[in-house]
Amino acid sequence: MTRPLTLAIAATLALASTALADDPGRVVVRPADDGRALVNPDMGWTLHYYSNIIANYGSKLEASDTLDDFPGLSTIYLRVPWSFLEPEEGRFNWSLFDTPARRFGAKGHKIAIRVTSTESWLRHATPRWVQEAGAKGVNFKFGEGPAADGPLWEPDYLDPVFLAKLDAFLAAMATRYDGNPDVAFIDVGSFGMWGEGHTGFGAQLDDEATLAAVKVHVDLHVKHFKETLLAISDDVAGPTRPGASQPATDYALSKGVTLRDDSILVQPPPDSWYHAEMAQAFWPKFPVVLEHEHYGPSKIRKAWSGDLLLKAVEDYHASYMSIHWWPRELLEENREAIDRINRRLGYRLQLREASWPREATLGAPFAFEATWANAGVAPCHPGGFVALTLKDDKGGIVSVNVDEAFDVRSLEVGPPDAAPVRSVRSEATVAMPHRDPAGFFTVATRPGEYDLFVSVGRRDGAPTLALPLPDDDGARRYKLGRIKLTGASR
Repeated sequence: MTRPLTLAIAATLALASTALADDPGRVVVRPADDGRALVNPDMGWTLHYYSNIIANYGSKLEASDTLDDFPGLSTIYLRVPWSFLEPEEGRFNWSLFDTPARRFGAKGHKIAIRVTSTESWLRHATPRWVQEAGAKGVNFKFGEGPAADGPLWEPDYLDPVFLAKLDAFLAAMATRYDGNPDVAFIDVGSFGMWGEGHTGFGAQLDDEATLAAVKVHVDLHVKHFKETLLAISDDVAGPTRPGASQPATDYALSKGVTLRDDSILVQPPPDSWYHAEMAQAFWPKFPVVLEHEHYGPSKIRKAWSGDLLLKAVEDYHASYMSIHWWPRELLEENREAIDRINRRLGYRLQLREASWPREATLGAPFAFEATWANAGVAPCHPGGFVALTLKDDKGGIVSVNVDEAFDVRSLEVGPPDAAPVRSVRSEATVAMPHRDPAGFFTVATRPGEYDLFVSVGRRDGAPTLALPLPDDDGARRYKLGRIKLTGASR
């Protein structure tokens, strides 16, 4: 068994390989962070494929267009009213999710989901048949409040008929999507306007009633979604209410539900966001999700700033950021800011230095030493273990060795360009020897020179995380150099 170690930062695209002055028998490499956007689990840009209204925004792309030119895109966000998914009781329109999931999934992207019960543009966000079954609610006019002749309808979020129908719907959705490896997260979106917890437009719940509803809707989602990450809008605690601790979001956190803030850059400075302080309890445990205002309206209000968008990522220690507009317009007008955000959003594992002996004996342990850092703003929530892979000149895998003692999730985060570093020493053994009856040690691997690759992933050596390194073999293994293996002694 082998134990590796490696992470990178640096400034050039090539690997510098030099012998240590005091130990010419070892190879030292100081890899360069190549600056590119990384697509990794539990982080990245989320494309609003549906933004409540089905025609916004990614859904207008050509069927063959998977937005390959948007750096760091990892997730396709599907936010739709409940009635679009269950137009008749027990008859489901899962194609609304499955079509973009398969289209973008072919490029390695995941989906995220929010199903809403109240909308500002649609009377029956909650299906009409739920109201006809006896669920209570209130008619209202958007921007004015309750009105007998209001064109919109908001359910009583604690009504037993409404909750029973919602329970059945969530059970059906969970059967299909809970634990689905293609689903990044699911929002608790059944409470409040747009699924954000706002009730001032219609039901006008006080703090006590809001908290009671939040608890019930969180519990319903937790009941059904036992494996997939859940998220809830910060606005359930009050859109502008300051403070690190609020009863509604504290309850969500206690149930393992992460935080998302849907209100970044809605207002001009100094009110660009309100709940970065609240996020501090969430980001060390779960990925935090940010959604900026629709880009066009944000510009009109003079609220938009690429610098502020990056600052929001820093302040919230965010793992996800939205693409909340026509994606290419956002990219064309904000490319420099997007590139800067990609170097900080989520986690960014860097191999600062690695060293190993120029020559090692088959069957005998050798030391692999490395210095790692996480240059992102968030922990590497999925975690991972460093593997060393040796390949022959034909690209065949000769040896895979994993250091299970070091989980990259333990790497601490820091300010820009000041990430804490961690040095790890591992022992790797290529081709464990076996003694034959005559007393000779035998090994399957032949002596010779081999390419040495580093990767981060599962305990079994399967690579899962992209690193900002050159010389990728196409499977998220990165070539560091060569090692010579000599015959085993007897």
